[in-house]
Amino acid sequence: MRHAPTSRNDVTQTRRATNVFARRFSETFLCYVICATPFVFGVTPLVSQRPQPFDQQLRDNQQRLESIRRERSDVEEELERLRTQVHSLSDELANIERQKETTNRIVNELDRQINTLSDQIDRTTVDLLLAQNALAEKRAVLERRLVDISKRGPLYGYQVLLAAESFGDLLSRYKYLYLVSRQDRLLANDMSKLQRRIGRERQTLVDAREVLAHRKNERREELDRYVALERERQSSLRETRRSAREAMQRLSELEHDEKGLNDRIATLERARREALARGAATAAAAITTADLGQLDWPVDGRILYRFGTATGPNNTRLPWHGIGIAAPAGTPVRAIAAGRVSLAGPLGTYLTSVLIDHGGGYYSFYGYLNDATVAQGERVLKGQILGHVGGASSDQGPHLHFEIRGQGGIALDPVNWLKSRK
Repeated sequence: MRHAPTSRNDVTQTRRATNVFARRFSETFLCYVICATPFVFGVTPLVSQRPQPFDQQLRDNQQRLESIRRERSDVEEELERLRTQVHSLSDELANIERQKETTNRIVNELDRQINTLSDQIDRTTVDLLLAQNALAEKRAVLERRLVDISKRGPLYGYQVLLAAESFGDLLSRYKYLYLVSRQDRLLANDMSKLQRRIGRERQTLVDAREVLAHRKNERREELDRYVALERERQSSLRETRRSAREAMQRLSELEHDEKGLNDRIATLERARREALARGAATAAAAITTADLGQLDWPVDGRILYRFGTATGPNNTRLPWHGIGIAAPAGTPVRAIAAGRVSLAGPLGTYLTSVLIDHGGGYYSFYGYLNDATVAQGERVLKGQILGHVGGASSDQGPHLHFEIRGQGGIALDPVNWLKSRK
């Protein structure tokens, strides 16, 4: 049986149908390649940016805190043993100093963790927003696909296959349907992954905020503990003065001057708290925990003595609530932040000194000055000259004694707050 010759119109229609099919196949495949690109280039890198899981960071931070607290617990147990046996008041005073030192370290560690948690919350918030945007884009693609599928009807796949004009055409049509369904499945999988990712990011954000609130509560408790230790220390100091007249004159002078500085700060703190209790408007704090490691040095020079307790003559314990910075006499000393001058004048062994109230319970102290170029009650700006380096007649030679005090008058390690030196 002979086949009827194929007409030119049939050939033209076949070519036209083939071209339409190829064009639709290319457009559909290209659409899914483009739609898959945001997931490959926009979502996956967010996971690789995190150097360490959040849970592991929390465990490491908790371990550091527990290590310092175990050290303080050992010191507290030592004090209890001292009180059950004959001991000198100087031993008890040294023990309280060690408790204060470990409490200072805990507060500084909490400051570091609060700063890290704040950064973690910022990063997680950005990751969450990016994941939500990616999910919204894929949801829009899925909606367009559903509309397209609805328009074509449930029998579209069979129609495509049955319209094949040859076995090769059938294979091409089957491959087209397979690739379309595969891209649909990939789109659904990508959306599921993004939804799970968003759930994880939201949980991380909630956990980070809870831990941040907990750390802030811990910091307040440690500050209260420090104040209680300071009261106990002052009580022990009074007993020591009554029963140990042979204490070295140098230590006595330092204690007297320290008490005078503490009293001034305590007075400022009481006034600040009373103003807060009354709801009075107060100036914004010029120093916050966000300034950790960001403050400029008041003067350039090497560190003569560091923050903490050092051993003095005859095994006395000399508490350094700040650092000593060596500098030539006459070097300008600058304010680390804006504030109001609360003291500008002589202060015992600290010689000419300047105390600045930065608001929010933060203070900076500059001792061993040759002169003061500011007056009490004056407002100063960041970087303004407060005076010039003196202390040439001191044991350490010309230098600046510099302290940073936090809420409750707690002494903070200035090195943690000043910019690191390369």
